[in-house]
Amino acid sequence: MNPGNPENSANSENPENSAEEVTYFAAEDGINYETLQRVSAAWPRRATIAADSATPFMTYMPGTDEAVGYDPAVPDYPIQFLPFADHPDFLAGTPEQIQLALTLAWLIYNERVITAEEFVANPTFSRLAHGDFPGTDRFEIKQAVQQAHVDETWHTYMHMMAMQRTRELRAVRDEPNYPHAITFRALTAAQDQVAEKWHKDLLALVWTAVSEISVNAYLELLSRDETIQPMHALVTRLHSRDESAHSPVMFEVSKSVYTELDAEQRQAFDAAVPRALHAFVAQDYAVWPAVLERCGYRNAVDIVEECRSLPGNGLLVRDFTGVERLIRYMGLDISLAEVTG
Repeated sequence: MNPGNPENSANSENPENSAEEVTYFAAEDGINYETLQRVSAAWPRRATIAADSATPFMTYMPGTDEAVGYDPAVPDYPIQFLPFADHPDFLAGTPEQIQLALTLAWLIYNERVITAEEFVANPTFSRLAHGDFPGTDRFEIKQAVQQAHVDETWHTYMHMMAMQRTRELRAVRDEPNYPHAITFRALTAAQDQVAEKWHKDLLALVWTAVSEISVNAYLELLSRDETIQPMHALVTRLHSRDESAHSPVMFEVSKSVYTELDAEQRQAFDAAVPRALHAFVAQDYAVWPAVLERCGYRNAVDIVEECRSLPGNGLLVRDFTGVERLIRYMGLDISLAEVTG
C-alpha cells in the first residue's frame, strides 16, 4: 500500500508476563525495534508450542483420550457468560438442557478463537511477513511477525483438539451450523463498504491489531476460572501466555505502518479502530437461537431476542485497556465512547 498510490495493496523471558509488563526501549524513528528484538529472543523459551505444558495437546489423539482430570459433573463453560444466563425460561430447563447449552457455548467460544486466528490474524501476519504493508521491511518486524504466525497456527490446533476432546467426552452429535464469528463477519461487512484495495487491506490490519491486543481479555474470561473443566481453563491460559508477547509486537507493527500512511489512509485507520474493537468484544447473538433450539427450548428465539434488548447486554468482553493503550501509544485522536458506552 504505497501512500501515494491507493491502487496498491496495504502494503520477558517470564512467560506469564503481560503486555503491560514488557519493557519498551528507546525508539528509532518512533519504532522500538529493541522491543521486537527482546520479544523474538525470548520466543524459544516462551512459546507455548515448545513448553512442557503443551504436552496434553501434543499427545492427545481422538478416540484414545483417558479423560485425565475430566469430571462429567463439571460444566464446560461459565454460565454467567451466556447472554441469557438469568432468563427464567432458560433456567427452567432440565439439568441436561443447561449442560448441553454450556457444552455448545464452549465449542462456540473455541470457534470464535479459531476464526480470529485463521481468517483475521494469520492472513495478515503472512502479508506482514512478506512486506506487503509499508513500514514492514525491517528484519526485526519480519522475525517477530513470523513467530507470532507460528504461535497462531499452534493455537488453532490446541483449540481444535480441545473441541474434539469435548465432543467425544460429551458425546455431542448434531451440532448446529454455526455462522462465522462476529469478528470476521464485521470485518467482511466493513470491507464490502469500501472500494479501494488499500482500504480493504488496511481494515484487515486494524482488525488483526485490535484482536491481538485485546484477545487476552477474551481468553481470561476462562483462563483462571476454577468452576469449569480444568483442561478448558488450561488451553485458554496457554494461549493467553503467547498473546502477552504478541501485543507489543502489534504495537510496534501498527506504529511502523501508520507512520508511512498518507492523511486519507490514517483517517481510515482511525475510523476502523472502534469498529474492530466492537466486533471483538460484542456478544454474538446470531449463534444462540440455533443453540437453544438444539437444546430443546421451544421459545429459543424469544429468549435470545428478549436478552438482546436488555440495556448493557451487548458486550461479552468489557476490558478495553489494550486498545486504549494502543491509542495512547500511537498518539491517536480516537474515541471509544460508542463501544464502551
